[in-house]
Amino acid sequence: MADEYFLLVCDDVPHVVVLTDPGIRVTDVVQVVRRLTGLSLWRSKALATQVPAVVLTCVPEKDAAAAVSALRDAGARAGTREQPEPYFPRR
Repeated sequence: MADEYFLLVCDDVPHVVVLTDPGIRVTDVVQVVRRLTGLSLWRSKALATQVPAVVLTCVPEKDAAAAVSALRDAGARAGTREQPEPYFPRR
């Protein structure tokens, strides 16, 4: 049985939210990370302090922009980028 891979084509390309610098107000950034990801306070702090860190993956562009805006309002440096397409080698 051969492995078959299908690439789904959709209008909205998934995005990744990356935290590059928590800034001075780390506790505010930790609270925003916690609210966005649903992680515990301890894990949110670990994620916010080990930068660069991917906060969210596979989110639509609108949600990614809203998450970056929330992180920037808390004093962090964050950005979005398109999630790279998976590479499936052909046999």
